[in-house]
Amino acid sequence: MSSMATEILAFVLTTSGWVLISSTLPTDYWKVSSLDGTVITTATFWSNLWKTCVTDSTGVSNCKDFPSMLALDAYIQACRGLMIAAVCLGFFGAIFALVGMKCTKIGGTDQSKAKIACFAGVNFILSGLCSLSACSIYAHRITSEFFDPMFVAQKYELGAALFIGWAGSILCILGGGMFCFSIADTVTKSRVSYIYKGAASHSHITSSTRGQTKTINQRPPPGYSTSSRMQHFDKNAYV
Repeated sequence: MSSMATEILAFVLTTSGWVLISSTLPTDYWKVSSLDGTVITTATFWSNLWKTCVTDSTGVSNCKDFPSMLALDAYIQACRGLMIAAVCLGFFGAIFALVGMKCTKIGGTDQSKAKIACFAGVNFILSGLCSLSACSIYAHRITSEFFDPMFVAQKYELGAALFIGWAGSILCILGGGMFCFSIADTVTKSRVSYIYKGAASHSHITSSTRGQTKTINQRPPPGYSTSSRMQHFDKNAYV
């Protein structure tokens, strides 16, 4: 029962993390223009993995999609690939988790379901690592430009999407680890039951052997009788 509750908790954590990671991908505010040292703010610049936008003082936003994928910076392309991979791995991990959980009726025996649940946990861990890497790469680029005194272009700060992505990554990694540990509990229980059954069968065989031995020892030989014993005693008595 505790193993089933652990799997349910792991599924809730991983599904929540995957939803957060999926919502991070189209979120607008991956980076926002910094107001450090600015007295009068006339416009706010922000961008994500797909477009860059500017919002003026009246609240009107103008966005421009990145015109060419090959002309993008390498870190943006890497972040796109990692985030898409994180979403796909989380999707397949959720499917395998539904099949491998003990509270479902599909998946076969407990051992096979435990293996499927462990595979789902590996998918969720990889999903969390991909999202964590993408957000960290993007954040490293922002912070390196912000603290570079020789960088004179527009400086940016960390957007809300990065924090959402980090939170979802942590949830996926934690839930995936719980799924992976579920197979260890199943293997341990199966070994304990096997040892118990083996000991029980061994004790049954031993008791049966002892009973048969006792019965054989108490049974007289086929040609044995009281008269023959008396005759044998009479012969020896006169020697």
